[in-house]
Amino acid sequence: MPTASLTEYLFASGLLFSIGLAGVIIRRNIIVIFMCLELMLAAASLTLVAFSRADLQGGIPDYDGQMLVFFIITVAAAEVAVGLAIIVALYRARQTVNTDELRSLKN
Repeated sequence: MPTASLTEYLFASGLLFSIGLAGVIIRRNIIVIFMCLELMLAAASLTLVAFSRADLQGGIPDYDGQMLVFFIITVAAAEVAVGLAIIVALYRARQTVNTDELRSLKN
């Protein structure tokens, strides 16, 4: 079975990152924006793994990029916990998750 080349992985990663960036810029729902940020982190992780697999040293892949992905996953998990807590607190205070209605920090 043929494997995908580095170019194909980078194209997929760029497409995922572009979709995530467009979602962050266009959408107005905080939860959707949050999901798009996670999509952008996944695209960055895919890029790191692709470069890690492509960089062969003595026929063995360099696993430095894949180790960085574990740190990205750890930070993303913490981000999800804190981000969702902030979103729930905002919803309880304002009864909305629409960014157009959350323009000021005052109640």
